[in-house]
Order: sequence, then structure tokens, then C-alpha cells
Amino acid sequence: MEETISSQLIYDGRAVKLRVDSVRMENGRQTTREIVEHSDCIAVVVIDEKDNVLLVKQFRKPVEKELLEIPAGGIDAGEGPEEAVGRELREEIGYLPRNIKRLGGFYSAPGYCSEYLYLYLATDLVPSRLTAEDTEEIKVVRVPLAEIPGMIASGRICDAKSIAGLLTYLEYRKGKKKAG
Repeated sequence: MEETISSQLIYDGRAVKLRVDSVRMENGRQTTREIVEHSDCIAVVVIDEKDNVLLVKQFRKPVEKELLEIPAGGIDAGEGPEEAVGRELREEIGYLPRNIKRLGGFYSAPGYCSEYLYLYLATDLVPSRLTAEDTEEIKVVRVPLAEIPGMIASGRICDAKSIAGLLTYLEYRKGKKKAG
């Protein structure tokens, strides 16, 4: 454990806050930690009736390229993670899932960021679009599930939440086949 000696808020933005903490480590040494505060989010592996994974392709400014990702987004104030799944999927891919199952969760970058992602599986999709101002440039891409491991290995899918989510789902699916 590290004891926080002081904490200074450097930036308070719409999506993130940045603070610098002075800490005392277990060995007594003092150092600083730069921490990005980000609210919790959801990430969703979406499977259609033909065993395709629905991915979203969108430009990501921090890396200056289009990425192929599982749908994800923030949890609004007063909203639970499952409610956020339904809203985000309606906004990003135009479907409402009738079946939502929690697969787990993970921290996105715990070395410097507080964000926790709740991971879900969404199936039994019904067309239902909600419009959001930041989803206009998102393209939905259907990929056969069998192609996902190769896309991860080749780097075509290269963001951590998508890799973690898809590999978790593949393990979950293996377990279901053994049990069934």
C-alpha cells in the first residue's frame, strides 16, 4: 500500500480528471503518481443470430487511426451497467439486446487510470436505434466468430478492451460447450 500525503487536481474535464498525488511507499520513499480519473464504463461482446461478432469501426484521435472494437461506453449518472449496455448498443450499433449476461470486468490501465470496465455478452438482438451526437462516424462491422482469434493475432483488433472482452467470451463459450 501507498500512503497519500497530498493530492492536487490539475485538470477537471468533461470525460477525465487528472490529479497528481504525492505518496509514501512501503519502504518510506516519497514519490508522485499521475492519475487519470475516469468513470466506470461498459464493454460488450455482441453476437448475432448467425454467430457473427458485431464490432464498431471508429477513428480514435489519441492514436490517429480507425480501430475495430467491441462496443463500449460510459455509464450515465443514475444508470446501472446493464441499462448502459442497452443504451450504448442502441446508440452505437442500432440494436437492443433481449439477453444480457455479465462476463466479468477489468481495469483498462490501472498503472495510471481509475477506469473499470464491466464486461457483458449481448445476444438476441432487436433493431432499435437511439441517436447520440458522438456516434455518427461509427461503422458496424460483422465478423464471423471463427475469424476473431486471427484478427487479434494479426493486430487488426488491437485495443485492450476488445482483446480482453473477446478472449473472455471465447473462454466462456468453450466452457459452455464442455458443459452442454
